[in-house]
Amino acid sequence: MKIAAAILLSLVALTASASNAEPTLATTQLIAIHGHHIAFHVTPGKTPAIVLDAGSGLDANYWSTVVPELSKRTGREIITYDRSGFGSSEEVPGPWNLQSATDDLEAGLKKLGATHGIILAAHSLAGEIALTLANRHPEWLAGVVLVDANVPQYFTDDVVKQMSTQLEPAVQAAKAGPSSPEARQFIAVSASFAQTSHAFHQSTWPASVPAIVIVSEKTPFATPHEAQWWRDAHTQFVQAAPNRHLVVAERSSHDIAHDRPDVIIQGVVDLAGGKP
Repeated sequence: MKIAAAILLSLVALTASASNAEPTLATTQLIAIHGHHIAFHVTPGKTPAIVLDAGSGLDANYWSTVVPELSKRTGREIITYDRSGFGSSEEVPGPWNLQSATDDLEAGLKKLGATHGIILAAHSLAGEIALTLANRHPEWLAGVVLVDANVPQYFTDDVVKQMSTQLEPAVQAAKAGPSSPEARQFIAVSASFAQTSHAFHQSTWPASVPAIVIVSEKTPFATPHEAQWWRDAHTQFVQAAPNRHLVVAERSSHDIAHDRPDVIIQGVVDLAGGKP
């Protein structure tokens, strides 16, 4: 795969496109989880809540183009958060761990009382967290919007092998370059990439949790072969259950929240109204 690392590398670049301001109505809570603190930002509204989880290398500000309109259209409480090492959250050293990352979100939602009927929107790498949380607590979720998110079908043995090989030069460059939260997370995610991806490939989505699956028109990849496999994997995921619906975000890159926030908002609104 000529640019197999794009699914990880492109995410770091997205950080620059995110706004630096949380919605003015949001309040922030630092929640202690396993010896570190994770920042959760809550825009008030009626419950059940809408929860937004950004991709790798991004914090809660990624959703700044989505939260105000989503709040206006649904009237719901909206919860965003900074993953470990970003925004106002403390960094946890070592390889990225999917179970620990899910622990952070799970514990925060428990603390905030958001454990019933929530709608979760997950972007890119956060698709893995969404699946893990859905399997732990399917009863918490009224539905999930997967935003160009990682799905198990994508990560075949061949894909993981080729991506691991492609990642290595970028990892070495990140280690040799200036230290930053984005570089450190890239190194951490890469360190556990093969093991995490093989395990994720074997995972299944709980049948009781409906999903709207949004795929960007451009995909995270530049070559036709890679882009088509990304699309095919999401199609396979959707076809595995009748309560999943595929949406193509036309004229959008992987950065759907900024290219086509309306598609994400409509997906959440549809789930809030009981679709698909």
